[in-house]
Amino acid sequence: MQRQIPVDRMQTLSSDWNLSDKEVAARTIQYGSNNIIGVRSNKWRELVLETIKDPMIWFLVTTGILFAVLKNYNQALILLLATIPLIVMDAFLHWRTEVSTRSLSNQLTTSAFVIRNNQIIKLASEEIVPGDLVVIKPGTPFPADGIIVQGQDLQVDESALTGESFPVKKNPLNAFPMGIANPLIAGQHWGFAGTRLLTGQQALLRVIYTGQETLYGEIVASALFGLHERTPLQKVIAKLVFYLIGIATLVCIILALVRLYQGFGFLDAILSAATLAVAALPDEFPVVFTFFLGLGVYRLAQKKALVRRAVSVENIGRITCICSDKTGTITEGRFRLTQYEPALGVDYQQLLYLAIIASRTETQDPLDAAICSEMDKLQLPIPKRLMTFPFTEDRKRETSVVLCEDRMLFATKGSPEIILALSNLSTAEKQSWLKRAARFAASGYKIIACAEYLTDVAEPIIEAATNYQFVGLLLFSDPPRPAVPAAVQRCLESGIHILMVTGDHPETGRYIANLIGLGKGQPKVVLAKEAESAWKKDDRFLQTVDVIARAIPSQKLSIVSALQKGGEIVAVTGDGVNDVPALKKADIGIAMGEHGTQSAREVADIVLLDDNFSSIVNAIAEGRQLFKNLLSSYLYLLMIHMPFVISAAVIPLLGFPILYYPIHIVWIELIIHPTSMLVFQDLPAQGRLAPVSRQSRVRFFSSRDRLRLGVTGLFTTALVIFSYIYILKTTHQVELARGFVLVSLSFMSAAITVGLTNLQTRISRIVVAATCIFSILFIQIPQLAQFLALSSLSLKHWVVIIVAGIITLLLTKIF
Repeated sequence: MQRQIPVDRMQTLSSDWNLSDKEVAARTIQYGSNNIIGVRSNKWRELVLETIKDPMIWFLVTTGILFAVLKNYNQALILLLATIPLIVMDAFLHWRTEVSTRSLSNQLTTSAFVIRNNQIIKLASEEIVPGDLVVIKPGTPFPADGIIVQGQDLQVDESALTGESFPVKKNPLNAFPMGIANPLIAGQHWGFAGTRLLTGQQALLRVIYTGQETLYGEIVASALFGLHERTPLQKVIAKLVFYLIGIATLVCIILALVRLYQGFGFLDAILSAATLAVAALPDEFPVVFTFFLGLGVYRLAQKKALVRRAVSVENIGRITCICSDKTGTITEGRFRLTQYEPALGVDYQQLLYLAIIASRTETQDPLDAAICSEMDKLQLPIPKRLMTFPFTEDRKRETSVVLCEDRMLFATKGSPEIILALSNLSTAEKQSWLKRAARFAASGYKIIACAEYLTDVAEPIIEAATNYQFVGLLLFSDPPRPAVPAAVQRCLESGIHILMVTGDHPETGRYIANLIGLGKGQPKVVLAKEAESAWKKDDRFLQTVDVIARAIPSQKLSIVSALQKGGEIVAVTGDGVNDVPALKKADIGIAMGEHGTQSAREVADIVLLDDNFSSIVNAIAEGRQLFKNLLSSYLYLLMIHMPFVISAAVIPLLGFPILYYPIHIVWIELIIHPTSMLVFQDLPAQGRLAPVSRQSRVRFFSSRDRLRLGVTGLFTTALVIFSYIYILKTTHQVELARGFVLVSLSFMSAAITVGLTNLQTRISRIVVAATCIFSILFIQIPQLAQFLALSSLSLKHWVVIIVAGIITLLLTKIF
């Protein structure tokens, strides 16, 4: 992959020059942060913009100005003052959501070693600027795109960019193309962000491109900020809001025309229509949805699941299938070399010696780490490595070349099937060792085979494909995490299918599956190659499988696609660069935060901070509870809006005085907003996961919920309209009738809240108590009542209101 070097960055190519603090500051201003997912604008500016989107604030300001123009300064002042609590409340809610999301992002920050002021310092990768000289050690990723100016025997994994699983050789750029405008530099000299150095001496990278200018930055930006298809719940909410806005607009126009026809005047007509519009505007629905998602982001982080896309909080609650890695997710991922099975004539020290030669600590591979941890058992020095042929998906083995006396030793290790196939054993001997490997795998061991090949020093270093001397097997233990069996049981009870995908021997997969409870004691295990041909014939084949063995990461994409084609909503776990396609394809991509690569984390929807399978299940439970709480909030909104909106439209249409002034709308909204956003979010989760539908279509409310909504809404609406007309006709006191209606709505709001929450949370008790107390104070204190254009209520009015509240509570509960 050739890339150009811009003219303004040509002077940074020499290998002995590095930036000073002054130059770093200037380049940070010029090129910005090395942030692949981009930097958002000023948070305070965003907070202000989000707050002023509230239509209620614009309504109050506009109506206040209108009253001021008509020289009704008292009412204008009341309306303008009423905007203050709304602005404060909206700002607080937006700020809380923002903080819940932003405060977690720093946990993904990576670091790099950079030479500045002639010193090697460690800093966050986001602080790297073009011109920096970065030290890249084997096993670590490149933090930006740049030219390699120093290093030997370099091999890089570029599969995140190219999809190619074979390592790519890299060479330093020795001859700099000075004097050429925007020269093209060959890909063998580039180190690209998101790729990883596999082998060789440490490299020096001269940074040319950072952030979204990198090739990988362009890919990630497209993945994270492209036009994602809206989730089913978002589609339902959008459809609901669209219909409500359409109906409200039509009724507002009709109301304005009717009031003009009835002779109430232009101001009354405009005020009536505007009041109805604000009462009927369903702005709470998208606001509540956004707020709940922000809260879900925060809560999932507390359960060790860091959310990178807020809408994933909804999707994870709808998961029907988890396609999970075994090692490090279901198991502890801490391998321990527990047993040696040397070949005839080989002792365990020879076997271990060869395995250590074929291992590299810089790869951070847990198997290599377990092998190298046994080094103190050897009395022999480990010779210097001449060359490494690293492990890849296609090769399934790793080979190191060392000088052993006067000969070159090729030490290789990998899966028993691969290593035995390369060996010079007879067919019968190979079959015997394969059977032994199968028996060990059935006991839960992960098995690595080792072999050696000797050649003359004078011969070229070329990896042999046959004639290896087989030296034996190494057995590693990696037990399941203690919390996994209980988490698996919760999934199975709720109908979530768990598919364990592993590169291990099928008998190892079967053993672990039995331990954690997959397949009810008889897990169905298939090899990846066999499974691939089967699911192409039957879309639902994978729904009957518990374990896919001998799978490579690139096969995950096909597995995810097949599961989705079979109707599953799939969560997939991944930790490597080759998992990126599957993570992007899945409904929920879950990357490993402890041992996962940066490329996997950047494209995932959720990052597990502890790499634990039980954290996935906890996240699903949180997502489902969030969905239930959200529906409860929406039920409340519809139940309280029905009498509020219908009475605001019907009363003026019947020719009676306007029921609600703008300040009365503020009263009701100050009850509705905190109740819908704060009360239902804290409802306690249940221990058992409820089953979820495999249908992509979301049913917003059940039949029981719709019946409850209809009966309760009709009762409260009839009570509000009838009581207003009755009091108005019997007393001819508009202020008294309005006061009765407003207090009735307040107490019915409290009753609905009690019915939906059972006052299980502290915040629900506070909101219900505050609603009732402040309603009593506002209406019974003459000065406050007069200020709000209302009249105090008598004892009989309070009796009726309390009885109406009790009936509302019973109707909410009875269904």
